[in-house]
Amino acid sequence: MSSRRLYLQRPAGEGFTLVEVMVALAVVAVALPSLLFLLSQQLDGASYLSEKSMASWVAADRLAELRLVVSRQKSLPEGVLTGETEMQDRTWYWLIEQEATEVPGFVRLEISVSGSDDPEVAPLHQLVAFVAPEEWSDAQ
Repeated sequence: MSSRRLYLQRPAGEGFTLVEVMVALAVVAVALPSLLFLLSQQLDGASYLSEKSMASWVAADRLAELRLVVSRQKSLPEGVLTGETEMQDRTWYWLIEQEATEVPGFVRLEISVSGSDDPEVAPLHQLVAFVAPEEWSDAQ
């Protein structure tokens, strides 16, 4: 019978007390929501960077197209240019503004790309470039 009693009794120091378990649960309860919040922020950041990259591609495409038009026609289209482009199953809205520079023959272009056609929404990407349409007509 004494051997049976030894088998049922636990040695001292084995296992956790109720207080230790409660403290461990409290630590997990505080840390887990913080980790989930950080994870959601990382996912939002990745989505924003993906959209920003797409907007920069749209702006670069618009600039390349405008340079082709200028090289063909030897002049820039007049006024503010607006339009929309489909890329990655999404519509991107762009706006090209022109401004004369202090250097004769050079024009400053600002290409703004947004995911919304609302002008109040800040653009996701802005590209500034300088072109010299007269230089192309002289070189040809």
